[in-house]
Amino acid sequence: MVDRWTRWISLLWLAYLLYLFLPMSFMGVHARWIVPTLISIVLFVPLYVWACMRRGPLALWVPLTMALFSFVMAPVNPCAYVYLIYGAAMLPLAMRGLARPLAMCGLLVAIYGVELVLTVKHYDPSIFAIVITLLVAPVVCCANYGAIQYRKKQAALQLSQEKIRHYATIAERERIGRDLHDLLGHTLSLVALKSELAGKLVERDPAAAAREIAELERVARDALRQVREAVLGFKTQDLEAELTSARALLESSDVSLTVTGTAAAVPRELDSSLAMIVREAVTNIHRHAKARRASIEVANERGRITLRIHDDGRGGITAHGSGLSGIRERVNALQGTLAIDSPRGRGTTLIATLPGAIAA
Repeated sequence: MVDRWTRWISLLWLAYLLYLFLPMSFMGVHARWIVPTLISIVLFVPLYVWACMRRGPLALWVPLTMALFSFVMAPVNPCAYVYLIYGAAMLPLAMRGLARPLAMCGLLVAIYGVELVLTVKHYDPSIFAIVITLLVAPVVCCANYGAIQYRKKQAALQLSQEKIRHYATIAERERIGRDLHDLLGHTLSLVALKSELAGKLVERDPAAAAREIAELERVARDALRQVREAVLGFKTQDLEAELTSARALLESSDVSLTVTGTAAAVPRELDSSLAMIVREAVTNIHRHAKARRASIEVANERGRITLRIHDDGRGGITAHGSGLSGIRERVNALQGTLAIDSPRGRGTTLIATLPGAIAA
């Protein structure tokens, strides 16, 4: 989705073609330059749109062809350097690294400058065109290289986050498998033993057999309860895994996250609920805060669990907005308290304080 949006945004740069009509201010509207300019635009736009909408790297002929428009149009339009700047912007998509695109950009600018000096005699702005191209083309080349590297980093972070969640799911499944194996192996052995004993006692000592059957029922119900707890643990979130996912999510939007404390300080019955609170709060930071730094602190002091989440973003959120109502409902359900401090322009601090044990 981000990649598609970026490609559509790139089409807005077609507005830069309006600079090709700047000569109207000093050359007037003459067929000698306006007609070739319009023809060049009609030929250039499909090439640029195709280059923006396709996936993957470009062939080198694409930016070179864009630069060729400058060489062809230079004798008739003093602003033909516009095409060379488009070509410079496409070079990082066609060549690896930054040194090669910059070297090629410098070569194209030099060729264009030589052409202007040697062939363009009928207008003065040729020197101005050389200066503009010398300044803008390398800058655009470097800027596009940086944007490409940023998108690659975003894609790598997203992939890393997906892998983290995948591995966390596998680890949780393995844990559940071990728990069920240990639980059912022991319980079924006990059920088989007591069933056999009850069968032997049913004629000889009916009272003892009844006690064994009652004990068998208790063991079965306890096993059912433990299985339900194990399955519930599989379905709920894990705080430690959520903290790892939070770091990956925030780093994908260039937010530095500091985590103090560990999930080990949280009682098991609160682990899932705190994980969901962290998820909702971090999602808010990612989507709305425009922050650069964030921190999550987990503490267990004197039987009270404190979760503090802070960001240095724009602040100004309301108690009922940005998903905070859901967080408040979770905290209230856990018999805890929620404090929110969000002065406009000074970030947001969320502090959830929960009892270490939840009353029945």
